Amino acid sequence: MVRGSIGRLASRALSVGGKWQHQQLRRLNVHEYQGADLMGKFGINVPKGAVVGSVQEVKEVLKNVFPSEKEIVVKSQILAGGRGLGTFKSGLQGGVHIVKAEEAESLAAKMLNQVLVTKQTGPQGKVVGKVYLCEKMSLVNEMYFAITLDRQTAGPLIIACSKGGTSIEDLAEKYPDMIIKVPVDVFKGITDEDAAKVVDGLAPKTADRQSSIEQIKKLYELFCKSDCTMLEINPLAETADKKLVAADAKLNFDDNAAFRQKEIFALRDTTQEDPREVAAAKADLNYIGLDGEIGCMVNGAGLAMATMDIIKLHGGTPANFLDVGGSASEGQVVEAFKILTSDDRVKAILVNIFGGIMKCDVIASGIVNAAKQVDLKVPVVVRLEGTNVDQGKRILKVCFCYHRCAFLLPESCFLCLKSFMYET
Repeated sequence: MVRGSIGRLASRALSVGGKWQHQQLRRLNVHEYQGADLMGKFGINVPKGAVVGSVQEVKEVLKNVFPSEKEIVVKSQILAGGRGLGTFKSGLQGGVHIVKAEEAESLAAKMLNQVLVTKQTGPQGKVVGKVYLCEKMSLVNEMYFAITLDRQTAGPLIIACSKGGTSIEDLAEKYPDMIIKVPVDVFKGITDEDAAKVVDGLAPKTADRQSSIEQIKKLYELFCKSDCTMLEINPLAETADKKLVAADAKLNFDDNAAFRQKEIFALRDTTQEDPREVAAAKADLNYIGLDGEIGCMVNGAGLAMATMDIIKLHGGTPANFLDVGGSASEGQVVEAFKILTSDDRVKAILVNIFGGIMKCDVIASGIVNAAKQVDLKVPVVVRLEGTNVDQGKRILKVCFCYHRCAFLLPESCFLCLKSFMYET
């Protein structure tokens, strides 16, 4: 089964271009078992399953939930796609297995608390803290279904394909005619006609057509009422008893809706996230970790993007995207430095501030306090311009930390690179 395979297809459908633009989007991601539970509440057909966090819980689930099942599907739970083709660092191949019921316990023991590496996790992988045990269903057909947001029509877009369970990107590239796209009027909502177009595009072989239409409408209801940014089911399967079942699903939710989706956002698993991003969110900072060597602290997303571009232009690579915004306090600046210095790959820090609402003296005071609280082992280059810039420069002059000041952004980038690239 494939999770998160909307990838390039969604990008084309949404006309979203550029790596940075994709990475800046912040959305809540939930585990498969959590998504299945939510879908069940909306009347969507999902396989019977139970999540476990220990070997003892596996025994209890097999006894109480699957007392007569001969085979069980054992699924590792991490917030990344490609689990089925992943590899555990222990050597176990695959994060999803179909095994005899008596073998489920030993397999779960090999998965729990182990690191699973997939195409989407990077080489560091993610720790499997939960395993999802599901009934093995008799599937007669596998299809693909997704709902995402379309900029061109300014509303939800349903994407479907009569083939599923494999890479939808490859399928869309080879057989573009098999992909159907049905935009939904956000004011009218999904109509019977819209749902029928989707079902006809899926071309189910045995499932009842009217029941299938109702399932599509329930999926759309879930998407809207739960403030999803994406709902992807791969595969959307037909069973031997003529039902459509969401065999594997991925759901993302709009962070801006956290205030009215408290139950959903309580499902957030911070153990699966970059701890630096978790810390940044608590400090109300916009942070995205990258893999470069120059840590960046900037005010404003546009200036942050330009700063990273110029770093690359001068031969360096940014270690992060960090926007402190226009109203950061000294405390937030200190927290920003703590996050930047927690990355062992950072060899220099570039602070680039254009003071408008954000005052340069506040940033300077934050840097001084950070130097007192954080063990700064890397050089800091500061470029200040704008509101209260003279006060900011005076504050920095009495700072005991190792810093340099620059007036032009290219000059500051050069100083950052020089500070560690020519060290002996």
